[in-house]
Amino acid sequence: CYILYYFQPKCKISASRKLSLKILLLTRAMEDLETEKAANEEEKVRYLGEKLPPLQLSGLNVSDLQKLCKEIHEKISVVDEERYDCEAKVIKNYRDINELKLKVQDLGGKFKKPALRKVRVSADEMLRALFGSKTKGSMDLRANLKSVKKEDIKQEKLTMEVGDWRKNVEAMSGMKGRKKMFDAAGGPQL
Repeated sequence: CYILYYFQPKCKISASRKLSLKILLLTRAMEDLETEKAANEEEKVRYLGEKLPPLQLSGLNVSDLQKLCKEIHEKISVVDEERYDCEAKVIKNYRDINELKLKVQDLGGKFKKPALRKVRVSADEMLRALFGSKTKGSMDLRANLKSVKKEDIKQEKLTMEVGDWRKNVEAMSGMKGRKKMFDAAGGPQL
Protein backbone atom coordinates (compact mmCIF):
# COMPACT_ATOMS: atom_id res chain seq x y z
CA CYS A 1 0.00 0.00 0.00
CA TYR A 2 1.62 3.21 -1.11
CA ILE A 3 0.68 6.61 0.22
CA LEU A 4 1.16 9.52 -2.13
CA TYR A 5 1.90 12.90 -0.68
CA TYR A 6 1.11 16.10 -2.51
CA PHE A 7 3.83 18.66 -2.12
CA GLN A 8 3.17 22.25 -2.96
CA PRO A 9 5.92 23.89 -4.96
CA LYS A 10 8.08 26.24 -2.95
CA CYS A 11 7.26 29.91 -3.10
CA LYS A 12 9.47 31.78 -5.53
CA ILE A 13 9.53 34.96 -3.41
CA SER A 14 12.72 35.46 -1.42
CA ALA A 15 12.70 35.78 2.35
CA SER A 16 13.75 39.44 2.28
CA ARG A 17 10.93 40.23 -0.15
CA LYS A 18 8.42 38.41 2.12
CA LEU A 19 9.67 40.38 5.12
CA SER A 20 9.38 43.71 3.33
CA LEU A 21 5.81 42.86 2.17
CA LYS A 22 4.89 41.87 5.70
CA ILE A 23 6.24 45.16 7.07
CA LEU A 24 4.29 47.11 4.44
CA LEU A 25 1.06 45.26 5.29
CA LEU A 26 1.52 45.90 9.00
CA THR A 27 2.18 49.63 8.51
CA ARG A 28 -0.87 49.90 6.25
CA ALA A 29 -3.01 48.10 8.87
CA MET A 30 -1.72 50.42 11.61
CA GLU A 31 -2.59 53.49 9.52
CA ASP A 32 -6.08 52.15 8.82
CA LEU A 33 -6.56 51.44 12.51
CA GLU A 34 -5.53 54.97 13.48
CA THR A 35 -7.85 56.56 10.88
CA GLU A 36 -10.70 54.36 12.12
CA LYS A 37 -10.09 55.44 15.72
CA ALA A 38 -10.04 59.11 14.67
CA ALA A 39 -13.29 58.68 12.72
CA ASN A 40 -14.92 57.02 15.75
CA GLU A 41 -13.85 59.90 18.01
CA GLU A 42 -15.24 62.46 15.56
CA GLU A 43 -18.53 60.55 15.33
CA LYS A 44 -18.74 60.43 19.12
CA VAL A 45 -18.15 64.19 19.44
CA ARG A 46 -20.74 64.91 16.73
CA TYR A 47 -23.33 62.62 18.37
CA LEU A 48 -22.80 64.17 21.81
CA GLY A 49 -23.04 67.65 20.26
CA GLU A 50 -26.46 66.78 18.83
CA LYS A 51 -27.81 65.05 21.93
CA LEU A 52 -26.26 67.30 24.56
CA PRO A 53 -25.79 70.94 23.61
CA PRO A 54 -23.18 72.90 25.60
CA LEU A 55 -24.41 74.28 28.89
CA GLN A 56 -24.69 78.02 29.52
CA LEU A 57 -24.21 78.29 33.27
CA SER A 58 -23.05 81.89 33.49
CA GLY A 59 -25.63 84.44 34.61
CA LEU A 60 -28.12 81.83 36.00
CA ASN A 61 -29.65 82.21 39.42
CA VAL A 62 -30.22 79.31 41.88
CA SER A 63 -33.77 78.49 40.73
CA ASP A 64 -32.65 78.32 37.08
CA LEU A 65 -29.73 76.03 38.05
CA GLN A 66 -32.11 73.75 39.96
CA LYS A 67 -34.45 73.62 36.96
CA LEU A 68 -31.49 72.78 34.67
CA CYS A 69 -30.37 70.02 37.06
CA LYS A 70 -33.87 68.52 37.05
CA GLU A 71 -33.95 68.51 33.23
CA ILE A 72 -30.54 66.83 33.08
CA HIS A 73 -31.67 64.28 35.66
CA GLU A 74 -34.80 63.47 33.60
CA LYS A 75 -32.64 63.01 30.48
CA ILE A 76 -30.31 60.71 32.40
CA SER A 77 -33.23 58.56 33.58
CA VAL A 78 -34.57 58.29 30.00
CA VAL A 79 -31.15 57.27 28.69
CA ASP A 80 -30.74 54.78 31.54
CA GLU A 81 -34.11 53.19 30.68
CA GLU A 82 -33.06 52.88 27.03
CA ARG A 83 -29.77 51.30 28.09
CA TYR A 84 -31.60 48.79 30.29
CA ASP A 85 -34.00 47.92 27.45
CA CYS A 86 -31.08 47.42 25.06
CA GLU A 87 -29.30 45.15 27.56
CA ALA A 88 -32.47 43.11 28.05
CA LYS A 89 -32.82 42.71 24.27
CA VAL A 90 -29.20 41.63 23.95
CA ILE A 91 -29.58 39.04 26.73
CA LYS A 92 -32.77 37.72 25.12
CA ASN A 93 -31.05 37.49 21.74
CA TYR A 94 -28.10 35.59 23.25
CA ARG A 95 -30.51 33.16 24.90
CA ASP A 96 -32.37 32.64 21.60
CA ILE A 97 -29.09 32.11 19.76
CA ASN A 98 -28.01 29.46 22.28
CA GLU A 99 -31.37 27.67 22.00
CA LEU A 100 -31.11 27.66 18.23
CA LYS A 101 -27.54 26.32 18.41
CA LEU A 102 -28.76 23.47 20.59
CA LYS A 103 -31.57 22.71 18.15
CA VAL A 104 -29.11 22.67 15.25
CA GLN A 105 -26.84 20.32 17.18
CA ASP A 106 -29.76 18.02 17.94
CA LEU A 107 -30.89 17.99 14.34
CA GLY A 108 -27.37 17.43 13.09
CA GLY A 109 -26.85 14.55 15.47
CA LYS A 110 -23.38 15.76 16.36
CA PHE A 111 -24.11 16.21 20.04
CA LYS A 112 -21.34 14.65 22.10
CA LYS A 113 -22.53 12.62 25.04
CA PRO A 114 -20.46 13.25 28.14
CA ALA A 115 -18.42 10.38 29.53
CA LEU A 116 -20.17 8.74 32.45
CA ARG A 117 -18.41 7.92 35.70
CA LYS A 118 -19.06 5.07 38.06
CA VAL A 119 -20.50 6.41 41.29
CA ARG A 120 -21.39 4.43 44.39
CA VAL A 121 -24.92 5.29 45.44
CA SER A 122 -26.83 3.76 48.32
CA ALA A 123 -30.42 2.68 47.94
CA ASP A 124 -31.64 5.65 50.00
CA GLU A 125 -29.74 8.13 47.85
CA MET A 126 -31.09 6.49 44.70
CA LEU A 127 -34.67 6.76 45.96
CA ARG A 128 -34.11 10.41 46.89
CA ALA A 129 -32.71 11.10 43.43
CA LEU A 130 -35.63 9.36 41.70
CA PHE A 131 -38.55 10.50 43.85
CA GLY A 132 -37.15 13.53 45.64
CA SER A 133 -37.95 13.96 49.31
CA LYS A 134 -41.36 12.28 48.89
CA THR A 135 -40.10 8.88 50.09
CA LYS A 136 -41.52 8.18 53.56
CA GLY A 137 -39.16 5.54 54.83
CA SER A 138 -35.67 4.50 54.11
CA MET A 139 -35.04 1.39 52.13
CA ASP A 140 -32.73 -0.53 54.42
CA LEU A 141 -32.06 -3.80 52.69
CA ARG A 142 -30.27 -5.30 55.68
CA ALA A 143 -33.28 -4.80 57.96
CA ASN A 144 -35.23 -7.49 56.08
CA LEU A 145 -32.46 -10.08 56.48
CA LYS A 146 -32.53 -12.72 59.18
CA SER A 147 -29.90 -12.07 61.82
CA VAL A 148 -27.77 -15.07 62.76
CA LYS A 149 -25.07 -14.95 65.38
CA LYS A 150 -21.80 -16.73 64.76
CA GLU A 151 -21.74 -18.18 68.29
CA ASP A 152 -25.09 -19.93 67.71
CA ILE A 153 -23.76 -21.55 64.53
CA LYS A 154 -20.68 -22.85 66.34
CA GLN A 155 -22.76 -24.33 69.20
CA GLU A 156 -25.12 -26.07 66.75
CA LYS A 157 -22.14 -27.72 65.02
CA LEU A 158 -20.72 -28.89 68.33
CA THR A 159 -24.02 -30.34 69.51
CA MET A 160 -24.51 -32.15 66.21
CA GLU A 161 -21.02 -33.65 66.30
CA VAL A 162 -20.96 -34.61 70.02
CA GLY A 163 -24.70 -35.24 70.43
CA ASP A 164 -26.39 -38.45 71.52
CA TRP A 165 -25.86 -41.28 69.04
CA ARG A 166 -29.37 -42.62 69.61
CA LYS A 167 -30.85 -39.42 68.26
CA ASN A 168 -28.74 -39.83 65.15
CA VAL A 169 -29.95 -43.39 64.68
CA GLU A 170 -33.57 -42.43 65.18
CA ALA A 171 -33.12 -39.65 62.68
CA MET A 172 -31.79 -42.18 60.20
CA SER A 173 -34.64 -44.60 60.82
CA GLY A 174 -36.74 -43.10 58.09
CA MET A 175 -34.04 -43.74 55.52
CA LYS A 176 -35.16 -47.04 54.02
CA GLY A 177 -34.70 -49.14 57.07
CA ARG A 178 -31.19 -48.09 57.99
CA LYS A 179 -32.02 -48.51 61.68
CA LYS A 180 -33.00 -52.13 61.11
CA MET A 181 -29.75 -52.71 59.32
CA PHE A 182 -27.94 -51.13 62.24
CA ASP A 183 -29.78 -53.28 64.79
CA ALA A 184 -29.22 -56.43 62.74
CA ALA A 185 -25.51 -55.75 62.55
CA GLY A 186 -25.33 -55.95 66.31
CA GLY A 187 -25.10 -52.37 67.33
CA PRO A 188 -23.40 -51.37 70.54
CA GLN A 189 -24.60 -52.98 73.72
CA LEU A 190 -25.96 -50.96 76.58
